Amino acid sequence: MKRNVDVFAHVKDILAALPNGGVLLTSRAMGRVNTMTIGWGTIGIEWGLPVFVAYVREGRFTRELIDKSGVFTVNVPMGDFDRRILAVAGTKSGRDVDKIAELGLTLEEPDVVSCPGIKELPLTLECRVVCRQKQDTSALAELPRSRYYPQDVPSTNPSSNRDAHVAYYGEIVSAYVIE
Repeated sequence: MKRNVDVFAHVKDILAALPNGGVLLTSRAMGRVNTMTIGWGTIGIEWGLPVFVAYVREGRFTRELIDKSGVFTVNVPMGDFDRRILAVAGTKSGRDVDKIAELGLTLEEPDVVSCPGIKELPLTLECRVVCRQKQDTSALAELPRSRYYPQDVPSTNPSSNRDAHVAYYGEIVSAYVIE
């Protein structure tokens, strides 16, 4: 069961979750569902639309799926939950393992997009990509460039830092809490 919510009534919850363990970014394409933990993102208004901006490194499997489907969901924890979900989803690649099955996650069929929500992290934003932009790391100040892009781990590794991020501006087309 889903309860529709005003996404802007939950901005504080979403922004607090990002630096405190993260949220899940879920994608579906090519017959696969994948989820990954993200700690970078923002929510707001762009082009008069409610958007969530997710940052995904170029070498990630999630990027491939979002590029194919043009949609994603953001799954935010509420209350007590198994923190192992975020740990596993942030350290393994969906190319190598079915994280949904390994973690025993419960998928919730979406309202608008083709990508599911995840019951265990019940606050769900369904997003349709309205803009995709590769970050220009040469435009970054020295501190963030040296800290986040030091060029010593290949992009296929889950801990990569060699490749840039792609910013996905996702129009929030549905928001709900899975109960």
